[in-house]
Amino acid sequence: MKERIQKLLSRAGYGSRREIERLVEAGEILVNGRRAESGQAIDEHDQVTLRGQRLHLSSRLQATPKVLMYNKPAGEVCTQTDPEGRKTVFEALPPIRAGRWIMVGRLDINTDGLLLFTTDGELANKLMHPSSGIEREYATRVLGQVDNEMLIRLQEGVELDDGKANFLRIKDAGGEGANHWYHVVLAEGRNREVRRLWESQGVKVSRLIRVRYGNMDLPRYLRTGHHKELDVRELRKLYALVGMTFDDGSDFKPSANFKPAHAGSNRSGQARSGAGSARTESRWDGSNRSGMGKRPSPRGRG
Repeated sequence: MKERIQKLLSRAGYGSRREIERLVEAGEILVNGRRAESGQAIDEHDQVTLRGQRLHLSSRLQATPKVLMYNKPAGEVCTQTDPEGRKTVFEALPPIRAGRWIMVGRLDINTDGLLLFTTDGELANKLMHPSSGIEREYATRVLGQVDNEMLIRLQEGVELDDGKANFLRIKDAGGEGANHWYHVVLAEGRNREVRRLWESQGVKVSRLIRVRYGNMDLPRYLRTGHHKELDVRELRKLYALVGMTFDDGSDFKPSANFKPAHAGSNRSGQARSGAGSARTESRWDGSNRSGMGKRPSPRGRG
């Protein structure tokens, strides 16, 4: 069955739909010897070349998709290469035979925490697309006086330079002195949105950690700068979140370098009770946790 070229090549792991569209528009993809067109219908039997190299669509589409969790440290940039020579998140990822790692969303250079990578471009597209409404949860340490009126405004919505924004939920996570921890939840991924929302109220974010993306929580044991490959149970759960079905081939084996996720660390769905949220948030309250390490000096924007 033929599919639009953006969707099929994305599903085969050659990039997100948006990336494929840019390659098509740049004339870098040929289909059966002719320049590809945006939205063109193709299947795995068509001869497709990218920058002069033949794409093996059949083997790519039959390969079992993989997903990684990565605990990003502050100081790394979310890009394939960096002209300033800074370390990128891709440098810590394992090599892969079929496909390439596609990053699901981004984190600022100054932000720590959970990043997802997958070989399935269609999954990445659905996880990132605004229409999916996927929740992102952050542990935030703020410097400044915070009162109830401020918290109400942040949930009702404030005007930023790119439009109105708000936190879906805010929960007090404790702290002492001038710095205090809160857990905040968003359902979009605008640039520096968490920081800008707090700054609109005259307070500054002094530490920011993403602890959840959708129904995937950042495991406490996963040290900064390390990754964990999702097992079949976690993959089925993540695919179900965006209305997809995970086809677990017999060749799939979770990484042996990391122990399986703790029971209950990843809760099904996005709706969470107050007690469930408290359990997650208590793990990320700013205490000195094993493996969190010393924060690198941030560089560049953030």
